[in-house]
Amino acid sequence: MKTFIKANVASIIASLCDFLCTVILKEFFSVNAIAASILGTVTGGVINFFIGRYWAFKVDNKSISSQGKRYFVTWVGNLILNALGVYLLINYTGLNYKIAKIVILLTVAVAYNYPLQKKYVFKNN
Repeated sequence: MKTFIKANVASIIASLCDFLCTVILKEFFSVNAIAASILGTVTGGVINFFIGRYWAFKVDNKSISSQGKRYFVTWVGNLILNALGVYLLINYTGLNYKIAKIVILLTVAVAYNYPLQKKYVFKNN
């Protein structure tokens, strides 16, 4: 349970950075909402990897390159789910991009990121 809580704190921090990056790009630099969301996801992904490795899962004694490769594979899925989810919610429900981003961030964090990070990326044999 402790790892679950720490992983979700890491996810929240990364998601806040992702969300902040998305809003700044959209509001201040007039970047398309979907593109801003993708760039935010990249930012959040990098932050989440390092927090997960060094704090949440504490597996910094393993090869960073092998973890990085596994993280990248799962992160690509995360990116696709986030981009597709935000796209669908904006274009088919008419939700504001901020609300769409929050809904998708939370859903993907709990249903996709945590299980794959625990059992695949940062598994501790």
